[in-house]
Amino acid sequence: MLAHRISLLSGSGTAAAREAAKAAAVQGREIVDLAAGEVITEPPDSVREGAIAAINAGANRYTESIGLTSLRRAVAEKLSTETGLAWDTDNIVITAGAKQGLLDATLALLDPGDEVIIVRPCWPTFASQILLAGAKPVFVDARPPSYVPEIRAICGAVTPKTVAIIINSPNNPTGAVYDRPTLQAIGDLAIKYDLWILSDECYSNFVFTGDRHQSITMAHPGIRSRAILVNAFSKELAITGWRLGYFAAPPEIVAAAKKLQSLTTSNANVIAQHAILHHLEVGEGSYEREMHQRLAAARKAGLRILSKLEDVAPPRADGSFFFYLDLTPLLAGLPRTSSIRTVDDIARILLEEAGVASVPGTTFGDETGLRLSFGAPPEKIEPALEKVVAALNGLKSR
Repeated sequence: MLAHRISLLSGSGTAAAREAAKAAAVQGREIVDLAAGEVITEPPDSVREGAIAAINAGANRYTESIGLTSLRRAVAEKLSTETGLAWDTDNIVITAGAKQGLLDATLALLDPGDEVIIVRPCWPTFASQILLAGAKPVFVDARPPSYVPEIRAICGAVTPKTVAIIINSPNNPTGAVYDRPTLQAIGDLAIKYDLWILSDECYSNFVFTGDRHQSITMAHPGIRSRAILVNAFSKELAITGWRLGYFAAPPEIVAAAKKLQSLTTSNANVIAQHAILHHLEVGEGSYEREMHQRLAAARKAGLRILSKLEDVAPPRADGSFFFYLDLTPLLAGLPRTSSIRTVDDIARILLEEAGVASVPGTTFGDETGLRLSFGAPPEKIEPALEKVVAALNGLKSR
């Protein structure tokens, strides 16, 4: 018999959507995958060169559980430049992807019965990890079209058992980017109620509003002692499978992570660590800028196509690389005789009839949303979105 904690976990809806797409492709159908949470492109030459050099140099041994000191120093310098705040090597932990960073923080902070506030729609990993720790996720719903949470709603969710708030900006799945006043208000609330803030910033390189990414520590430096900033190289360098992330936190969280990682992964992949270190040492940012430009162009073209939707408002897609559609009016307007009742039904139709894989909002705790990635190969995005528009606009006549 399995442990009870396993029954608390749901499978990955994103993974399920991609598996369905692969199964359809195996049957000989042409499928465009807009379900992926990654940009489909090659990583920088500097990353590959660093990995090959590490292999040739025989970098095969354990590192310190929280990562190479030289890499932690380079990440601290990177973060200091990006935020305008001083970060030290002792504030940085190198992890096997952002998921491990979030899990380290969760296990370090939470006891059974504690509560953590999560803004929903949200990445399902947040709630699953909280449940693994024996704690309780408490959801605050952010509404379209902005999907930025109301501070009053967050405040109303605080109880004596609340230990932390998880925020994610730029947001997966909605693409929401929290403005400075919102971040400042969340910081004020954390100080008032003595809460930790876990800030998932994995999409920080993808803001399309003309502004740079605003970390909560930039908006509210006073919360440095209670903030954990989680990030990864997966998205911005197109190396999701390499599993290398990091977080910045106060020394007591770093010390806890050192214990946790020594008993779990021992350390993040050493070849990946050397590869990223080499990139940080020799890269001048051109790869990241080019990827941003590519995604900005795909976003612009995609918004033009999605503006032709008849019963669905075009998404804002201020950040990340997702279009998130609110299908509430579309679902409400379908004939009572229609067999289409849910966003899961619509995602199935898009896959089976339009040949486009998407992720229904139920994956993210939202019964009316649909996520489409514009990180797919550029030549495939526009034709796929045209098919999505045609399919959605045709639902009323079915």
